[in-house]
Amino acid sequence: MTEKFMMGTYTKKSSKGIYGVTLDTQTERLSATWLVADSEKPSYLQTNGKQVFAVRQEGDRGGIATYAIDGDHATLLDKALGAGSPPAYVGYDADYQLLFVANYHTAVIDVYKLGADGKLTKTDSVTHEGATGPQPEQDGPHPHFADLTPDHRLVVCDLGMDLVVVYDLTEDGKLAAKSRYQSEAGFGSRHLTFSTDGKFAYLLGELSSQLEVLKYDAKSGSFSHVQTIKTIPADWTAHNGAAAIHLTTDGKFIYTSNRGENTIAVFAVQADGTVKHVQSISTEGDFPRDFDLSKDEGYLVASNQNSDNLTLYKRDAASGKLTLLQKDVACPEPVCVKQW
Repeated sequence: MTEKFMMGTYTKKSSKGIYGVTLDTQTERLSATWLVADSEKPSYLQTNGKQVFAVRQEGDRGGIATYAIDGDHATLLDKALGAGSPPAYVGYDADYQLLFVANYHTAVIDVYKLGADGKLTKTDSVTHEGATGPQPEQDGPHPHFADLTPDHRLVVCDLGMDLVVVYDLTEDGKLAAKSRYQSEAGFGSRHLTFSTDGKFAYLLGELSSQLEVLKYDAKSGSFSHVQTIKTIPADWTAHNGAAAIHLTTDGKFIYTSNRGENTIAVFAVQADGTVKHVQSISTEGDFPRDFDLSKDEGYLVASNQNSDNLTLYKRDAASGKLTLLQKDVACPEPVCVKQW
């Protein structure tokens, strides 16, 4: 059996855009990568299997673009670009056919209606303003994530403000602020994922290399703190930035990536929603910005940005632990990995 993954990349060195790779679950090997779509700096993307929604840059203009998938390749359908740096994250709402775009550099969150033909129509935009944290990276508000809550609101993580904001969301793509959750100063709220029952959220802090467990109240659309745990050893003193977070569909294990320690950290979810660290394993490369699980969650593919390689692991469903299968799969500047 085979399945494909798609990688978003930076294009500062040799990368030409969006790449693909095939996982063969019989041989437990990744194929050589290939170019799916030529694009400048498609650093984050989502796909619904028929289309791709990706960050795009053209010179001094940045934004997002939509692509139609045709076999192993994808063709540009539409793009929405504006002055300034491209965004950091693209979220996808399959029910309302909306795209959410978080721009780290401009502090703006844009919402787009997605037409059946891939055409983009902006429906709303909000700008984050206010007090920021003490770290050098927190020189202003920096939205780094914008995606759905289980009850169909929009949740935004702001790394600059150590903040999570929940917005009510209408079917036509309009936002109204609902609640704010403030982490400790310097936490650096980056990405978030929800428990399978929607009662908890797991918030990753890039700057603090910490994972926060939060209780989610669907009635008020608000969060409350439950637990904070490090994603790196207590005695780690070199630079590290936590990056990606994923929860298994059975709700039992959380995986996070560490850029600096260059590991995937594994956490077991306890009965009360808190987490316990069970493993940290090398990514066999440098600066693992992102990773994803295979469809059956038996495998994990990690991407190492600075060393231009992908790494494949086998995952034990009972223990959650990872075993290295393959490393040094060449991929230029990979910074995003998504199931195809």
